[in-house]
Amino acid sequence: MSIVVLGSINLDMVVTTERMPAAGETISGHDFALVPGGKGANQAVAAARLNGEEVVFAGMVGTDSFASIMRESLSASGVKTNHLVSSAGSSGVALITVDAAGQNSIVVVPGANAAVDRKFVEERRTLLEQASVLLLQLEIPVSSVEFAAEIAFAAGVNVVLDPAPVCPMSATLLRNVTWLTPNFTEACQILGRSTIAASQMDIEGMLDGLMALGPRNVLLKLGEHGLAVALGSGERFNIPAYNVTAVDTTAAGDALNGSFATGLAQGMTPYEAASFASAVAAISVTRRGAQTSMPHREEVESFLASKPACSETLGR
Repeated sequence: MSIVVLGSINLDMVVTTERMPAAGETISGHDFALVPGGKGANQAVAAARLNGEEVVFAGMVGTDSFASIMRESLSASGVKTNHLVSSAGSSGVALITVDAAGQNSIVVVPGANAAVDRKFVEERRTLLEQASVLLLQLEIPVSSVEFAAEIAFAAGVNVVLDPAPVCPMSATLLRNVTWLTPNFTEACQILGRSTIAASQMDIEGMLDGLMALGPRNVLLKLGEHGLAVALGSGERFNIPAYNVTAVDTTAAGDALNGSFATGLAQGMTPYEAASFASAVAAISVTRRGAQTSMPHREEVESFLASKPACSETLGR
């Protein structure tokens, strides 16, 4: 059994500047970096570094020079790449400009990620059916995500969907999701609510609304307010965030999803898996970068030994 990640893989091209250029303006930048990314690839790296189940990434890269960089980044973290295939043309890329205040401007070109179609999924039916957990996101065509969830859920696989970036999702897709894991902003978008501070929002009401859409369980990411979890059994609990000094929250959600999947695959209870994932995400925000911020298992165990988790019941 393995954790299978079906999703996106990009190469992020990051430049830092004092300020954002105006339209038609050329300015000087400070630094430039090529950083492997993509929500799917980030989550695969997060899971693989925890020395848990075998992690397999399924997706597409282009035939450009970026493909080898992204493939090698996955392999270096222990991710199996035999289902990472090439598609003629460009790999997925993200063009990111970051100013001195930490604000960013991002242009994403899906490239080969857009070629992950239903045929690609069908050819991996056995892989999906034999997984312990299937991790999905929405940076590949949503029709492919829906098809993959249908296959895996029917086979009794835990299907974990990170609904990002938010786009219209069918009732069929949501009914085939074991765990829906939006962050606060995504949950507001899904429910058609205004985005205000999480501390001011009716979290119970949000969990009710998300569960009503069809997923079996919901894990709601609330940033500094921790996690709120709703189970199909009716049980609910909250896990406060760990007290750490954040330097870069890039891919914190991906760290959480990858580690939550690891916990589920290893037989942890939902509470145990969510507590474990909260610790992994907390460590990730103390480091810069996406895949580079993902901790290894021994680091997480040391962190947990020094900062035991606690929980407060939301009630039901």
